[in-house]
Amino acid sequence: MELFPAMPLAEWAEAKETFHRFAQIVGKIRLVSSNRRNHWWQVPFHPTGRGLTTRPMGGLGEQPLFSIDFDLVRHRLVVDVLDGRSAEFSMIGQSVASFYHRLFDTLAGLGIRPDIWAVPFDLGDDTPFAHDTVHARYDPVLINRYWRVLSQVAQLLDRFAADFAGKTSPVHHFWHTFDIAVTRFTGSVVRVPPEADAVTREAYSWEVISAGFWFGDRERPWPAFYSYTAPEPEGLEREPLRPEQAEWIASRGSHLAVLRYDDVRAMGDPVAGVLEFLDSAYQAGARLTGLDAEALACRGGVTDPYYAKA
Repeated sequence: MELFPAMPLAEWAEAKETFHRFAQIVGKIRLVSSNRRNHWWQVPFHPTGRGLTTRPMGGLGEQPLFSIDFDLVRHRLVVDVLDGRSAEFSMIGQSVASFYHRLFDTLAGLGIRPDIWAVPFDLGDDTPFAHDTVHARYDPVLINRYWRVLSQVAQLLDRFAADFAGKTSPVHHFWHTFDIAVTRFTGSVVRVPPEADAVTREAYSWEVISAGFWFGDRERPWPAFYSYTAPEPEGLEREPLRPEQAEWIASRGSHLAVLRYDDVRAMGDPVAGVLEFLDSAYQAGARLTGLDAEALACRGGVTDPYYAKA
């Protein structure tokens, strides 16, 4: 099986638009049903051996403890409850509207009644999920390929995360922006502007150097690995990046370090190439924020100095 199969956005744009809305429906259920965590860590999805999971939600006597999984091998949406009950349905052939109604009927049958804001977030339209019959192309082959790419990227980001002993987020898949990321925190608290929205304020209340991967969108219609430092220090875009294919691009008033997926696919050692890129972008952010990168290094995930020398 190819490590990083081709994933041109144009080939699966319709399937992505449909599945992205499926993901936002489930993600909004996760948002209202999970315990609050710093920087919204309770919100994203996590890859599994068969797809994606919300991880357990609810419980504590307030509602049944349950989880929702996208099985992207069998292409079924699965709801499991702590008491052993389970229900599932096929995602093949579903429109956003039929998926929405089927899921909420399934949840109600299990005694689960979440209340969500049932419109898409930042997807170019505000058609309520319950009425969206336009987005109806769930392609099992393409969605399975997306999940296989996502799973390999998650492992790569996890390997990168192992080398940092400071506060680090989980590797997680954001259903609102449809990227996967891991974030390192410098420890500096940020004075977020008062006009910033509540989501942004919590996400960026501490200084971060983040790394991730996106599948492409209308603004940048190509998949790529990326990194950014926020707030962005002066001169970040002039810092060197590796390998030579990496570049800084302007993005909404700041800059992203980018290594395109197709360039990675052409490398003799794509894993080493991505890790080199992520480390170079991290070192750039660390230098300009004054982070002592060496003091927080734990190469290979080892912090014990005795074991590290063995």
